[in-house]
Amino acid sequence: MSAVCFSPLGRPCYSRAAFLQSINMDVIADSSIFLGKLLYYFLESLVYKIIPKTKKNVAGEIVLITGAGSGLGRQLAIHFARLGAILVLWDINQEGNVETCRLAKEKGGEKVFPYKCDCSNRQEVYRVADQVRKEVGDVTILINNAGVVTGKLLLDIPDDMVEKSFLVNAISHFWTYKAFLPAMIRTNHGHLVCISSVAGLAGINGLSDYSASKFAAFGFAESLFLELTILKKTGIKTTIVCPHFINTGMFEGCTTKYPFLLPILEQEYVAKKIVNAILEEQVYLLIPKFLYIALILKQIMSPKIFIAFCDYLGVYTCMASFKGRKNANELQTETERKHQ
Repeated sequence: MSAVCFSPLGRPCYSRAAFLQSINMDVIADSSIFLGKLLYYFLESLVYKIIPKTKKNVAGEIVLITGAGSGLGRQLAIHFARLGAILVLWDINQEGNVETCRLAKEKGGEKVFPYKCDCSNRQEVYRVADQVRKEVGDVTILINNAGVVTGKLLLDIPDDMVEKSFLVNAISHFWTYKAFLPAMIRTNHGHLVCISSVAGLAGINGLSDYSASKFAAFGFAESLFLELTILKKTGIKTTIVCPHFINTGMFEGCTTKYPFLLPILEQEYVAKKIVNAILEEQVYLLIPKFLYIALILKQIMSPKIFIAFCDYLGVYTCMASFKGRKNANELQTETERKHQ
């Protein structure tokens, strides 16, 4: 019996059975395509585990690093200088930034341009970005590294510090992307790097403002990764980095119960891992690798079991000996600490 009937106007109308049949065919087709992609990408990732990806050449690329005046930002600048990249260094601490510039040149950086920039100030970000475009060129690798941390319980954090945490750790990423992404889209070439944190994957007591801002940074970077994928801008890569606490002075006094699982990371080691992830165009980088396991366990454990697990790892006591500034209103910042 035919599933097609005709309206008084002579137009075909389909029965409910035909409609459901067409939906089922769509489901089967979509599922087949998905399973095919799943198998292909699984085999691809398996091959890359055995045969490492070819690392891209960044010589001549214009690399902008925020928070370059000390710590991790400085180490990243030194590594990219060795690789022949053109460096643009941003930091609110001009003295520290100039020192990073000197060290980068010592390590082979021929073109290094330091700029003083307060990333929490939108107008200043846009102004300095215009200056960079005129004096250096279009940035092709953008590393949002600048960060601040208070290390206090929520009710002890002044409101202006909460705002500062979000402005530097997350909202500044909007301004830098808006400043430099259009040129990348025009040429379909670039790399966006977000330095988030383990605190951007799981909340940590004593880091409510920092953790919330790093969650925001992670979500923003991941959303832009998907936007660019949908736009088929495959030449613009994304790398999102979530390290455990780094020994840069920013988290001075933090402790770890089991260093073999969750060590306080050395900045040189983290910088090498990040540069390697950029060269291999990895999307996600968690340091140490134990975080991959912990993140899976977080999704499958009940809240009470997960709390017990974190207590076992010493997560809830890691901030107990955190050392703040003498002035309670002064932020612990990556760019205010003394030179490494």
